[in-house]
Amino acid sequence: MPVSLSQLEQTFDELLRPAQFRDYVPNGLQLQGREEVGLVVSGVSACQDLIDAALAMSADAVLVHHGFFWRNESPVITGMKRRRIGALLAADVSLFAYHLPLDAHPQFGNNACLARLLDIRVDGELDPGDPDGVGNVGQFAEPLPMAALLQRIEQQLQRPPLHVGDPERPVQRVAWCTGSAQDYIEAAVKAGAEVYITGEVSEQTVHVAREEGIEFIAAGHHATERYGVQAVGEEISRRLGIEHRFIDIDNPV
Repeated sequence: MPVSLSQLEQTFDELLRPAQFRDYVPNGLQLQGREEVGLVVSGVSACQDLIDAALAMSADAVLVHHGFFWRNESPVITGMKRRRIGALLAADVSLFAYHLPLDAHPQFGNNACLARLLDIRVDGELDPGDPDGVGNVGQFAEPLPMAALLQRIEQQLQRPPLHVGDPERPVQRVAWCTGSAQDYIEAAVKAGAEVYITGEVSEQTVHVAREEGIEFIAAGHHATERYGVQAVGEEISRRLGIEHRFIDIDNPV
């Protein structure tokens, strides 16, 4: 049975608590569509391919991790942004976007989902003193050779990761943060991690890893952040009795 848009919005916000985060983007309902929602389609980013696929499925609302209206970007709605937003408005379809709240949720967030995929026991936050920090630290059940960890990541995420370090080194204490969080590597060093896992890599990250003696893995921004929206979408479906479908738009980054 369909639910009201306001009920869906309230349920998302109660689950993800966006008011607790100082973010670079407005979290929650970004585009208002029709008043009744029976099908929510989720995806990583509000790109045109995802929007077109959602509209082809007759979605009533779209849930993404990367939405619109980022801080410091141009506020004008022209070109690509106009096409994306125009397609949703013309079809009367809502867009919900949750960035840091969807990274950090202890059960349904990207970091929590990645930990389950890789069999990591979560011990706590990567940087407890940072109010905007979303990374975690934890342990493997026993020391794991880097080569075995790299194989596990490739099998779970369906893409080979980039690795800086020694493939024969055994590691147990791990830090991780999905997406574009390569700059947290020094926090991982400070936390005593033997390996740091994130989505992307920068030129300077390689030097930090080598000089600080920490293993570094870039497993893909998109690849590490496919799971939070799926988990949240399924939980919303369970709570409200509406339909949820996830669409994976391939992205090699």
